[in-house]
Amino acid sequence: MAEPGNSMLYSLLLFVVTLSLQQMYRGKLASSELFTILGGFISSLVFLFLFTFIGNYQETSGVKTGWGAVILAEAVALVAAGTVHRVCITTWYLIFSF
Repeated sequence: MAEPGNSMLYSLLLFVVTLSLQQMYRGKLASSELFTILGGFISSLVFLFLFTFIGNYQETSGVKTGWGAVILAEAVALVAAGTVHRVCITTWYLIFSF
């Protein structure tokens, strides 16, 4: 099993890389319906990586926020999806979050 410190570092790096690539290619992701759905999937990865980072941070530091971590990760993923296309928010929330 991975240590929380290593997992926290890897999830932070994956979060930054995924978010950066999503923003770099947001024009391409908004260009067609299929790419818009892909943008929603990428937003779900942003949520997953950020939530993993926050959870591991809470485990290593001993700070517990409860639902605050979920709400923060969800808000960041929603904003990231919204900067690509409005439909990315819908596909992320309805298709990839369940």
